[in-house]
Amino acid sequence: MATPEQIQAALDKISDQVKTQAEAAEKEIKAHAKLSEETRASVDKLLTQQGELQARLQSAEQLVARLEQGGGEAVGPKSMGDQVVENDDFKAWAARASGGGGSKFHMDVKAVVTSDGSSAGDLIVPQRREGIIAPGLRRLTIRDLLNVVRTTSNSVEYVRETGFTNNAAPVAENPSGIKPESNIVFEADSAPVVTIAHWIHASRQVLSDVPMLRSYIDGRLRYGLKLKEEDQLLKGSGVGLNINGLVTQATTYANPGVIVQAETRIDRLRLALLQVELAEAWADGIVLSPIDWAAIELTKTDDNAYLFANPRGIATPALWGRNVVPTQAMDPGEFLAGAFGGGIAAEVHDREDVNVMVATQDDRDFVKNMVKILMEERLTLTVYRPEAFVTGDFEGIDPEVP
Repeated sequence: MATPEQIQAALDKISDQVKTQAEAAEKEIKAHAKLSEETRASVDKLLTQQGELQARLQSAEQLVARLEQGGGEAVGPKSMGDQVVENDDFKAWAARASGGGGSKFHMDVKAVVTSDGSSAGDLIVPQRREGIIAPGLRRLTIRDLLNVVRTTSNSVEYVRETGFTNNAAPVAENPSGIKPESNIVFEADSAPVVTIAHWIHASRQVLSDVPMLRSYIDGRLRYGLKLKEEDQLLKGSGVGLNINGLVTQATTYANPGVIVQAETRIDRLRLALLQVELAEAWADGIVLSPIDWAAIELTKTDDNAYLFANPRGIATPALWGRNVVPTQAMDPGEFLAGAFGGGIAAEVHDREDVNVMVATQDDRDFVKNMVKILMEERLTLTVYRPEAFVTGDFEGIDPEVP
């Protein structure tokens, strides 16, 4: 293969010959007002050779540059520009164009190919979205309804008043008999601290090489704990290692004696609030299934106008001046109304916040470079006044009526 210097020398020689032929052509034009066929053919040949040499020189210089940068000729993609300048038809056209002939050049440029002639389709890299697409996460709400305090023990003991006989009465200034006696009955109770935990197996190398994966696993494990915590706080059975939840300890709904015609879900919830109020507590919240809340929001008048919701606006979930909390932790058709805030009727006690531990103590894990990621928390729930919470269902209400 000729070196760039050799190609340049040949190009200089051709340029001199073109110059000589140009001078001869100029003399012929002055003498005869036209070029002879021999001179025209000679000029066209020299211009063609000049164009070819220029193209070869450009290719040689590019090759030398690649060799100097990479230490060897890399098999890379052949660009569309490379395909054009190496095309024989283009070289001929370039030679004519440099001498003033030709107007335009056209060729079909195909897909980019590698220098060995193979397709470069593998060079097209698919776009990748960073991170992991997580499934939908439930909005957790029950804990936010309650007062949260700390505990340093493995159980919380408390004394609840269960009865009060009030015999207070007016008496004379100097009574002849004994003044009236009242009676208060107490009951001792306790709520053991419960541990909620789970773990996952993972490769130590993967967690080290992909920090994002470690964060994702931490987040998913933490969400799993909180999801179970929500279910326990609301509906824990209190049996075995389970928290004794709000619904489990709440008073069962019973109409206090109000006659309601064509009772609806909204009516029943108002009666549940009344039941809490008659127990000398102030209900500040209602927990419902999102399905029941949607049915209530869609309540319409006889002329099909929405009763209290505005589809074009933002309506805060509320009924009778109390916040409504729609959550899938509550089954459809059921409800809970009660005095959640203030810590008077119930409290959450945190013993240990969510913590994570990574261990390789297992001999099999150690030799296989595996780790166990454990996440857990410790807490309990105390319900001081079960009568301050009322739970029930919408049984007996026409499902067509909110």
